[in-house]
Amino acid sequence: MGVSVVRIRVLVVDDHRIFAESLAAALAAEPDVDVCAAGSGPAALRSLERGAAEGRRFDVMLVDADLGTTAVPPARAVRVPEPGEDGPVDGISLVAGVRSGQLTVRSVVLAEKDDPRRAALALQAGAAGWVAKDCSLQRLLAVIRGVLRDETHLPPALLTGVLRELTAARKHRTDSERLVESLTPREREVLRCMVAGLGRKAVAERLFLSPHTVRTHMQNVLGKLGVHSTLAAVALARRAGVGPVDLGPVGLGPVDPGPVVPGPVEPGSVGLARDVVERGGQPA
Repeated sequence: MGVSVVRIRVLVVDDHRIFAESLAAALAAEPDVDVCAAGSGPAALRSLERGAAEGRRFDVMLVDADLGTTAVPPARAVRVPEPGEDGPVDGISLVAGVRSGQLTVRSVVLAEKDDPRRAALALQAGAAGWVAKDCSLQRLLAVIRGVLRDETHLPPALLTGVLRELTAARKHRTDSERLVESLTPREREVLRCMVAGLGRKAVAERLFLSPHTVRTHMQNVLGKLGVHSTLAAVALARRAGVGPVDLGPVGLGPVDPGPVVPGPVEPGSVGLARDVVERGGQPA
């Protein structure tokens, strides 16, 4: 009577088809590994959802750090993809989306080169590992099996840099939280509207205030946060863990905005729920 083998289900997510298919074929040669490949973030989310619905959940997701991009993007705020989204989704945002969906899959990011800043951002988004694409197959298999034991895997050369980035991110978050705490309850409401991408008129309608009063609140928010534009205020708010106001029908009461994925944010590079129009650095 044979011994049953516990199989590991792996999803490879990479928009370079030759790489994805070659890696999938190499992994599939292992006796305890089942593997599928997806060529985009939305396709990966659909595969994960389908696997869960069929009772065949994936255990590990290997995702290209540069998924959906033509060049290595700078470190920036993580944008959590919306359910059913069909547009481009980068690798680290995909990791955040999987975590926010409370899926049990462990994520490992595959990268062309070592980058402490982006590796730290990936860990903050929920990744369990960062692995170079030119590593050996045996090394990758060791990482796959390791993350299933709740281990976190980083190349030794990245460890010091990643720890430095995580420490700096925590300091920025603490400073941002302190500034947000200085706002009045009404100003925090306005800030959440700004995070949601609402302009002055939309905020006024939502909070039943005059546009002039909203403008005053927005100016007070910028002043207390020590920034000069709406985008900078939103970046600081997201570092502090401030989520967007619920954009459902007005009058239904407050609704939990859901999880927010904080991380290092470059000024002027913020994922917004809607466009924010600015004129002369002031909110429109």
